[in-house]
Amino acid sequence: MDYHLSWSLFPLMTKLLQQAIAEISKLSDEQQDAIASRLLDELEDEQAWQARFESTTDSQWDNLAATVRQEIESDTVVPLDEVFPIGQ
Repeated sequence: MDYHLSWSLFPLMTKLLQQAIAEISKLSDEQQDAIASRLLDELEDEQAWQARFESTTDSQWDNLAATVRQEIESDTVVPLDEVFPIGQ
């Protein structure tokens, strides 16, 4: 299908998103659907994380911070560089 996008329908869309959609619109229907599915999955995941963060209480954050401090003090923390080496 050949749709001509009217950007006036998307006044809140950033220029970068408009550019991405313009490029995606040039792809086959199958490719467009694959990208749309990935974007929708990503949005769903982002909303789930946002809901989790918003529902986290101050007490839960305090407990998490205390746990991290305890792990640091007990020297059981593995440096991130060792988990994900740079340049390898």
